[in-house]
Order: sequence, then structure tokens, then C-alpha cells
Amino acid sequence: PGDNRLVAYIVPAAGDGLDVSVLRERAAQALPDYMVPSAFVVLDVLPLTANGKLDRRALPAPEFGGAVDGRGPRTVRERLLCEAFAEVLGLEKVGIDDNFFELGGHSLLVVSLVEVLRQRGVVVSVRALFQAPTPAGVAAVAGDEAVVVPANLISEDAGAITPEMLPLVELSQAEIDRIAETVPGGVPNIADIYPLAPLQEGIFFHHLMAAGSGADAYILPTVLAFDSRDRLDAFVRVLQQVVDRHDILRTAVVSQGLSEPVQVVVRRAEVPVRQVVLDAALSAEDVVPAMLAAAGSVMEVSQAPLVRLTVARRPATESAWVAVVQVHHLVQDHTALEVLFGEIQAFWAGHERLLPQPLPFRDFVAQARLGVSRESQEAFFTELLGEVTEPTAPFGVLDVQGDGTDVLESRLVFDAEISVGVRQEAQRLGVSAAALLHVAFARVVAAASGREDVVFGTVLFGRMQAGAGADRVPGLFINTLPVRFEVGGVGVGEAAGRMHASLAELLAFEHTPLASAQRVSGVASGSPLFTALFNYRHTPGADAEVIDVTATGMDGVELLYAHERTNYPLMVAVDDAGTDAGFAVSVQCVAPIDPHSVASLMRTAVS
Repeated sequence: PGDNRLVAYIVPAAGDGLDVSVLRERAAQALPDYMVPSAFVVLDVLPLTANGKLDRRALPAPEFGGAVDGRGPRTVRERLLCEAFAEVLGLEKVGIDDNFFELGGHSLLVVSLVEVLRQRGVVVSVRALFQAPTPAGVAAVAGDEAVVVPANLISEDAGAITPEMLPLVELSQAEIDRIAETVPGGVPNIADIYPLAPLQEGIFFHHLMAAGSGADAYILPTVLAFDSRDRLDAFVRVLQQVVDRHDILRTAVVSQGLSEPVQVVVRRAEVPVRQVVLDAALSAEDVVPAMLAAAGSVMEVSQAPLVRLTVARRPATESAWVAVVQVHHLVQDHTALEVLFGEIQAFWAGHERLLPQPLPFRDFVAQARLGVSRESQEAFFTELLGEVTEPTAPFGVLDVQGDGTDVLESRLVFDAEISVGVRQEAQRLGVSAAALLHVAFARVVAAASGREDVVFGTVLFGRMQAGAGADRVPGLFINTLPVRFEVGGVGVGEAAGRMHASLAELLAFEHTPLASAQRVSGVASGSPLFTALFNYRHTPGADAEVIDVTATGMDGVELLYAHERTNYPLMVAVDDAGTDAGFAVSVQCVAPIDPHSVASLMRTAVS
């Protein structure tokens, strides 16, 4: 009741054994996606009415929270997997043929499931979970060898650093010495040196391109107001304690005179605090723009930390202060911003002892660079993009070198009926809601670019295969990679299935630099592969674009401004607030694209 699904009721022939998993597989091969039942219920007899006809009202509803086809775990591994599925999904029990996505799973829960399984000694890739999302399917493929992360060989009392002490990067002794010259305190203050992660490479490239322009779109500002100088000073102390905890927040990026840019972790990096004076006649509305202008949008990334504060007394007040907290995108993504303010809250409340042991960002870099070979990455993206010879540019806008300052914006919350329909359809098809929304965006891109074979960028979480505890590590994990999709001639079921499979394939290569993927396409060098970006974000109970410090128990602190920008001409983000809430679409674009029209197109495509 209230949940429309296609269910198969089966009465086995007398004496015949029935393997429902085989029947499910046969149905998937023989039927269109939309005709494959979401559940198979085995009965001894079909219920009949007094007239001998099928009594549909007496057919039992499938128990989606349990082993709906009667197959429980047969081995120790399957029992462990069923227990892990149930734990992550919040269910009492799960059968070995129950589909993770049909039971309400989504990409963020996949991250949790991978970690829970890893803690129990079962290693499975995210890609495998998307392709075989049942305990039985996982049991058949689990056991892949995990990436072994080389240890950090620089001891705290090291008097010198040699190439042999840097297992993640190849540097000559002369290059190491050159790096040491850039670090205050020299070798004793160097904790580690390793290469950049894939998205860091792209952002560092754009940072260099912007050098001399006076504007870096990747410096992320948050403006806070404090009711007293004491409160501001307390915040500075707490921020410093969080920076002291995490290596990525004590990291600089050095490239001058090196064969490749590297990130250098220092042992001690004091957060710089610069005080400025605001015009006493400023209105309340002008305080934020004035503070952003005073803070500037240029940062020297070769000096740690890539975090800084600009503070000023608030005009027309006796004791109130305002501060701009700036963090460079090289060391921060949105999830990392949540981690940062979450830990600030913990220190603020005196609960720092409850914080988990900090994990090194180097582990993620190792996973990203050692997990999948460059040859495999090149082969995958050559097959995907080799025949693509023209950019996909919705509305004809090709410039992808903007700095995010002239962005037009719109936000649209879907009606409850539309949101419920998306979740029910995704559950019926056994795919994630993200897959359906990706299909909708592909249709919008196709309509706006006048073509059916389209390429657009999707933002990958980056923490899916980054190792245990990656969800609580600050740093830049996200990556942007291309999705290629043919929108013509298929129904919703087939399109959703294809998109689900495409995203699963892409996850195996989520740490590939975008430049590497574009290089093997047929698009001419110097032209963008795509100019539209899609970002599906799980944001339960919060606005994805704002970290609301007023909701964290930090008395006397008020959020005045927090925003993230993109340098793509068109970016559409879908915020998924959880199963009991709806979806919201945020559009950022440049003229002549109309953000309100794009948001309406997304609603039309989803409807």
C-alpha cells in the first residue's frame, strides 16, 4: 500500500527446486528493465477466491527489509555480508539476494558499507558493489587485495631527508634540498613530502593560470561575526588546534624548480591573522563585501598553512568583530569544510577528547596514485571518449576559464510529488536516485546543445575508495570526470540502467586526473571536452552550500557569508536531503545562460 512495485509470485512445480537468484537473472536478461520484478515471492499455492479465480488481495506483500525470497545466508561470509548490509541500511535483516539500492541504499551509504566490510576483513571495491549490489553478489567477488600504503620514513628527529625516505614521489637530492629551503625551520619542520592528488593537480594548474590576475576562484571564504574580541580570540585558538591535528591543513604546494609539484607537510604552521580597519560609516549590508575585498583573493600556496584569517572591528559597535576565514581549495572540499567546523565545534565545547584519531591525507594520495594504473585509466577513457571530436557546450558557451565572480544563480525545490516519484522509480528499477537525476541532466544538456550524444562532467565524492575513515579526513578528495551518454531512442528504465552501469564503471577510475581523460579524447587540444557540470550531493538536514555555525552550539558566533563557486559556464547541483525529504536544484551559470530556465528544464526532465 502506497508503494507501487512490480512483484512476481511463484509456485514451483511439484518436486522441482527453485533458485530465485537464477530466475531473477533470467528475468533481467529477457525483459526490459521496467518489467523486471523488484521482488520474487515463493508461495506453496496461489490464493484463490470462492469462484476459483486468483485472489489478488490475498497475495502477501513482499518484505523488503528481509530475505524476501526465503534465501538466508549459506556461508559464514554471506552471513557477515547480510549483517553488514542490515547494519548500514538500518534494517533488522537482509537476505543474500536483496538489492542494496532497492532497500534504500545510495552512494554515501556505499562508502559506509565498504568501511564496515573492511573493518570485518572483507575487501570489496565500490565498483563491485554497484555492479552486484546483493550479499550473494558481493560474496562472489570480495577479496581483492587492498592498496598497501608505504610508510612515512621521515622521523621527527631526522637531520636530513634523502630520496629513499620519500616512497610516494621520485625526487633528486637537489630537489629535496630546494624544497627544504622554502620551509620555515628547514628539514626539522618537514613531516612528509608526496605528490598531488588528481583534482589537486587540476586546481593547481588553474591557480598558476590565474597568477598575476589578482583573483583565484579556488580560495573559499567564510565570513563570521563575533560578539566580542574574546570570542574571536577563542575561535582563533580553536582553529589553530584543528590545524595542528591534521597534516593536510599544515600543507603547502611547492613546484618551483621541481620535475613535478609536490605537497609538503610541515610539523608546525601558525594560522596567519591579519587585522584591517573598516570604514566606520559602512552599513550592515556592506560589511561582508568590504571584508571580502580586504581579505583579497590571492594566496601564496607554497607557504603553509593554506588557511588564513582577516579580522576587523565591526562598524557601529563597541565590541563586535568580524572575520573572514579563507581556505584554499587545494586542501579543502565541501565534506572537509564540514569536518573542519565539526572539529571546531568539538574544541569549542570542550569535547576534543571525543574526536577520532586524525588520519593522514597521504593514505588517500597513495590510494589515488597506486590503486589503478595510468595504463588502465588511459585504456578506459580512450574507449569512452576516443570518438568524441567536438565539445558538448550547452547554449553554445565554451569558456571554462572563468573565475566564478560573474555567476548567476537560481535554486528550485522539487514538489513532494516529484521527489517521491523519483525515489519510488529508482527503487523499482534497482538503481540509485543519483542515476535517475544524471539521466535528467543528460537530457537537459542534450536539449541545450542540440545533440543526442553528450558529454558532461560529474563530481565524484572521491572518498568512496580512499580507505577506512576517509569520511572524517579534511582535504580535497572530490574529482570531476566526464560522463558520456546517448539520450535518444531509449525508455526511462533502460536509460537509468545504462547510467547506473556507467557511473559504476567510472567509480573504478574516480582518481584519474581530468586532464588525462580529456587528453585521450578526439577533441582538439585547447578546446574543452565539456562545459557543463553536474553535482549530486547528499545533504541530510542541511543546505549543501552553507555550513551553518549557528547550529553547532557556538554561542556568540554568527555566519554572515559562505559560498562555493565554479569556473564552469554551467553547473547544476542536486541536493538530496534524505529519504524523508525532497530534492533541490541549484544552478550556477554565466550569461547568456538563464539559471531559472535551467532549473525549470531540470524539473521538466525529472517529471
